[in-house]
Amino acid sequence: MKKVLLKKLWVLCMLFSVPVLAQTDLTKAVPFDPSVKTGTLPNGLTYYIRKNVEPKNRAELRLVLKAGSILETDEQQGLAHFMEHMSFNGTKNFPKNELVNFLQKTGVRFGADLNAYTSFDETVYMLPIPTDSAGLLEKGLLVLEDWAHNALLDPAEIDKERGVVLEESRLGRGAQQRMRDQYLKMILNNSRYADRLPIGKDDVLQNFKPEVLKKYYQDWYRPDLMAVIAVGDFEVETVEKIIKEKFGSISNPKNAPERIEYTIPLDGTNNVAIVTDPEQPQNIIQVIYKQPEFKEKTLADSRTAISYELFNAMMGDRMQELTQQADPPFLFGIGNYGGFLGNLDAYTAVALAKGADGVERALSALLAENVRVQKFGFTDSELDRAKKSFLNSVDQRLKEKDKSRSDGFVQEYINHFLNSGSSMGIEFYADFVKKQLDGISLQEINQLAGKFITDKNRAVVILGPESAKDVLPTEAKVKELLTSAGQNVTAYVDDAVDTPLLPQEPKGTAVVSEKKLEKVDVTELVFGNGVKVLLKPTDFKNDEILFEATGKGGTSLFPNDLETGAFASYIVGAGGVGPYSQTQLQKFLAGKSVSVNPYISELTEGIAGSASPKDLETALQLVYAYFTAPRKDEPVVKGILANQRAYLENMMKTPTPEKVFSDTLSAVMSNYDPRRRPMTPERVDKVDLDKALGIYKDRFSDASDFVFTFVGAFTVDQIKPLLAKYLGGLPATNRDDSYDHPNIFPPKGRIEKTVYKGLEPKSRVTMIFSGEYTFNPENNVQIEALQEVLQIKLIEALREEESGVYGVGVSEKTDKLPSGHYRYMIQFGCGPENVDKLVARTLEEIEKVRKNGAQPQDIEKFVAETRRKTEVDMKTNEFWRGYIDTNTFIGDDLNEIFEQEKLLKQVSVESTKAAAQKYLNPDNFIKVVLMPEKK
Repeated sequence: MKKVLLKKLWVLCMLFSVPVLAQTDLTKAVPFDPSVKTGTLPNGLTYYIRKNVEPKNRAELRLVLKAGSILETDEQQGLAHFMEHMSFNGTKNFPKNELVNFLQKTGVRFGADLNAYTSFDETVYMLPIPTDSAGLLEKGLLVLEDWAHNALLDPAEIDKERGVVLEESRLGRGAQQRMRDQYLKMILNNSRYADRLPIGKDDVLQNFKPEVLKKYYQDWYRPDLMAVIAVGDFEVETVEKIIKEKFGSISNPKNAPERIEYTIPLDGTNNVAIVTDPEQPQNIIQVIYKQPEFKEKTLADSRTAISYELFNAMMGDRMQELTQQADPPFLFGIGNYGGFLGNLDAYTAVALAKGADGVERALSALLAENVRVQKFGFTDSELDRAKKSFLNSVDQRLKEKDKSRSDGFVQEYINHFLNSGSSMGIEFYADFVKKQLDGISLQEINQLAGKFITDKNRAVVILGPESAKDVLPTEAKVKELLTSAGQNVTAYVDDAVDTPLLPQEPKGTAVVSEKKLEKVDVTELVFGNGVKVLLKPTDFKNDEILFEATGKGGTSLFPNDLETGAFASYIVGAGGVGPYSQTQLQKFLAGKSVSVNPYISELTEGIAGSASPKDLETALQLVYAYFTAPRKDEPVVKGILANQRAYLENMMKTPTPEKVFSDTLSAVMSNYDPRRRPMTPERVDKVDLDKALGIYKDRFSDASDFVFTFVGAFTVDQIKPLLAKYLGGLPATNRDDSYDHPNIFPPKGRIEKTVYKGLEPKSRVTMIFSGEYTFNPENNVQIEALQEVLQIKLIEALREEESGVYGVGVSEKTDKLPSGHYRYMIQFGCGPENVDKLVARTLEEIEKVRKNGAQPQDIEKFVAETRRKTEVDMKTNEFWRGYIDTNTFIGDDLNEIFEQEKLLKQVSVESTKAAAQKYLNPDNFIKVVLMPEKK
């Protein structure tokens, strides 16, 4: 179960779906999508039901409650969130932990699938459920009903859960929390929101009486504040009947308290908070211009919402351009209008300064860009690009209307219920956008700057390290900058160019070999230059083609230039390609669905990308250009490297406990190999631009060993001529290329290390079992099964029984190259006083599996979860791109995926016992613990 401590202070405006009337009468109310069955039961409960077959045989169920932490009394602070926890700890039809147990056996994963969150104004329960087994859908709706009014709230279970919630609270403690506590009242104008953070107060969580929690449940878990949402592969009439049967009889409590809509007052004041902390490494600036909330009620509002989208897109591009200058004023910057909290929206500008002495410059640059837009507005060319990109995104949604996933629709209906958000269906919306977009003028957009960026209701928050307290600007200086910044700004100059990506078309080569891999439905082509292409046409998406190219070598071939090699592809990407700088390239691609990114990793070099079918040729032109015409932009790259250096310098001056722990863990696991050292400012100084370009050109000078994988909406005959021209035309020298594997694996033996860092009473524990391994499908499935079994048992032991952790992570990793190795990593956070006890309990549970093997019900859960996940994955382009590319690189059979059912049958109590004895070897064991600093 996840928590929402505080809504983000900046969010992108949501893409609202609106319909169009015959004459587009903008005074009309925004109607609701007729594809959705909605209704309200006599008790006030609202429901939304939609049939949708993506993914097939699945449904997404939600219980949404218009109640959260804002409604808590003083003695209930944290109990809205605590109640969410208790919904998983015993209900009428699923006592104790039977709910999680039942759902895991159906293939629903706790945390990854089954989840919930509590915020200020809402609580949302999430349940994906299979629909291809008799009774499961009805059982899923029974779960929602139990959450709605059948929680048992057993005092013994409440007491057990206190420790879990307190550990969740502990995880949130640190520099960010301490600083937030200092500025929150200011930015929230001393409203109730500042005193009702969802996590609550530890003393309440430790000491509340069960009756106080029951009171919250009785008052606020009631049908007139609830919605049931069901989207998936089912019959709407059937689901509606079940909802009426299960939820119609729930009564609202007598003398129910009023659901007050709390607000954040706007008093016109400008406030500044400068907050420092000894564990805060970076210097962050937020400028928040608070506004009354915008509600989309009429089609005129829907048109306004489009103008907000265009404003945000252009403002975002402006901020990004500032970071791509030769001497950027900040490391990162954004500016956009969106939802804030309660009854407010906000235009928020955020920057990450280079250092404490750069805060004033960063703040001035943010304010100056705001003033530039106020004074001079955007340009026609900027608006044209924003419109093209916006229309392209809407067209993509329209093309994918029958392939849209159920979870996307669910989120739309949640927003409709909670915030009266629009939900009109993409057909209506696309038509509306096409009719309205051209009429939205530049003057109309430019006027928004004056509306959003005002001299009232502003809050400026500056966060920095305690050591820089005397260097940061004073409150008086900040207020002076608010008044004076941007006085000398000049109009924005658009440097867009319009020239062909390639000076001349490649000649290409013909296909010299073609064969069909029937079972996996892949066509293999080899072109005259040696480039191999694997093609898998699919119908999973209507407007998506994904591709990846991989060649052997990478930075492993340049052991004496580790730093330069690490930055090589990044530097080239920042320089642009062919005739285009990076900013010019982004402008050139406006309105196109194209993404092409070259990379160089330790063992490989390659290109990952995506395109809509209509833009595939542009994507292939970019691929060709990245091979043949990488671009060096020395001033921009120097600025980027200076930013990297400044970021790392800040981290080293004030290293966080998490970074110290992570660096220590990495060093121990790599046996202190210098190739795994963390990046430092001094190492950044060693980066040589010319050498970096040379490394990149070397790695991309010979395409003959590259294997390209294409998956998506195409046919082989359609795509073959384009591939012959652009991929068949890539340079090839047919060199005998490979990588020089560094053979860095966890060391053998028992190693234990404790790191003392941090002011808060919080610890982290990582335990690793590792060793040599025979990599094959039979062993791989046993490794995966053991990982899931450990995950289940440790959550039961450390969370449910010991109440000592919020969560436990168990991960596994196997390597085939250059030789087989495996690794299990177990991680959790806890109180320092509980480290030894929880480590001992972890090892005790591991020893049980080594001695007895997995319990049959846990194997059943693993098999169900794996089967369900694979069923969904195999209907996505992303899965097949990664699967084909990875298996080809390591030399595995592409047909292996079809052997999964046979492999799953090999998992048994005895096989997991043998795997545990082999792979959870206490002789090869690493334990690294983070403890707070000794006082």
